[in-house]
Amino acid sequence: MEMENETTALKWVFYREVDVPRDIEEMLVTGEVADRAFKTVRDVAIFTNKRLIVKDVQGLTGTKVEMYSLPYSAVNMWSTENAGILDYTAEVELWTRAGHIKIELKRGINIREFERLLAEYIFIKKKRVATMICSGSYLLGSIIC
Repeated sequence: MEMENETTALKWVFYREVDVPRDIEEMLVTGEVADRAFKTVRDVAIFTNKRLIVKDVQGLTGTKVEMYSLPYSAVNMWSTENAGILDYTAEVELWTRAGHIKIELKRGINIREFERLLAEYIFIKKKRVATMICSGSYLLGSIIC
């Protein structure tokens, strides 16, 4: 299915799964745990229990670093496409409140395992928010649950 008039806001390439870097701990909030990490072109993307963090090292010396933080609650939908015989990359597309994000997964990263990881975090996050709304933790007018 092709989405018309949709531009890709961000595009990342994940090469392989790696250990979670220790320096990410200083970015995590209370109760947040780094779970999995994937090597990108020059640095790393980290899945936590609350968000996806992508560290993008820039410039010739690598001293300029841009950090992206995508809370799972911002993801509206996603699609996956597995690699074919002559196609060496699988693709994940995320439609978020921030825009459209495309992630290429190189051979060696299991697309179905990656999708399950993404789904677990997105569904757990959305279920927690819905439970809080229905239990009265948020006052949003009259909500029937």
